[in-house]
Amino acid sequence: MGKERAIDGKTLLITGGAGFIGSNFIHFILKTYPECRIINLDKLTYAGNLDNLKDIENDSRYEFVKGDIQDKDTVNALIGKADGVVHFAAETHVDRSIMSAGEFIMTDVFGSFTLLDAVKDSEVDFFVHVSTDEVYGSRDQGFFTEDDPMCPSSPYAASKAGADRLAYSYWVTYELPVLIVRPSNNYGPYQYPEKFIPLFTTNAIDDKSLPLYGKGTNVRDWLYVEDNCRAIDTVMRKGKLGESYNIGANQEVPNIQVAEQIVDTLGKPRDLITFVKDRLGHDKRYALDCEKIKKLGWKPDMDFDQGLKRTVNWYQDHPEWWQKIKQKSKDFKQFYSKYYKDR
Repeated sequence: MGKERAIDGKTLLITGGAGFIGSNFIHFILKTYPECRIINLDKLTYAGNLDNLKDIENDSRYEFVKGDIQDKDTVNALIGKADGVVHFAAETHVDRSIMSAGEFIMTDVFGSFTLLDAVKDSEVDFFVHVSTDEVYGSRDQGFFTEDDPMCPSSPYAASKAGADRLAYSYWVTYELPVLIVRPSNNYGPYQYPEKFIPLFTTNAIDDKSLPLYGKGTNVRDWLYVEDNCRAIDTVMRKGKLGESYNIGANQEVPNIQVAEQIVDTLGKPRDLITFVKDRLGHDKRYALDCEKIKKLGWKPDMDFDQGLKRTVNWYQDHPEWWQKIKQKSKDFKQFYSKYYKDR
């Protein structure tokens, strides 16, 4: 590990900062580094939500720019102002990628290319590409290390794998200061309510059914979003350029157990859980070996039981945030009426 990169006093370009992880990361950075400045580039697609950042919208250290990472002129102008880039912007929902893969290829792969090509002509200190554990595919036993081959199962995972390897190629070919992180399933405040935990939580609050795929035996390693933010910050400061880092909590939980804990926390009956036809190509288990990032000094702090309870309580305490999305979003209603039809 070389000299630690300075963050305080720098300007960071955050792509996709109005999304779930991106907005949590912006809050973390502004709280942790009082002299750091943030430029948030977000297209504000259906999952981008400026309400996530309402408390800092007038902060002099924060600037929001509505724009597309595929727009070369916008990207070039903003990267010219930045000391570092943290790239969250992506289409991320597996179900949507199964129905319409093209948007994922354009945003996740071509959008990443546009950013990387702009960085090639800049003087940024680092470019953190936020990938996913889903690039590895599924495995029944053992844990994926950073050197394992990628075997993505969904169009979403494949688009992220493509962007992941494209970022690495720019390190090898152009010596761009690339760092790659591959987090496991995140959960916490501000997650768009199409994803598993917020969908089940908000449905249970409203006494609606919780549509659980298959028999609910699929296993995920759940990582609290604040732990992920700290991990990305650790890699941003201490990671070796050109390297990839797994980020996981080593807290594997079957989906059925997560669903039961949600309804139990809310005092709702378990018969709200409804088993539906399994997702196409549904990965059985994701599991990461995280020894590499732990050597940089990071470890997860949040216990899953405590983190899930905190998350459920957040959605319970902030109905105005998610009700506006579920009641007014035609996109949300149309997607779920179509996807869960006859399931």
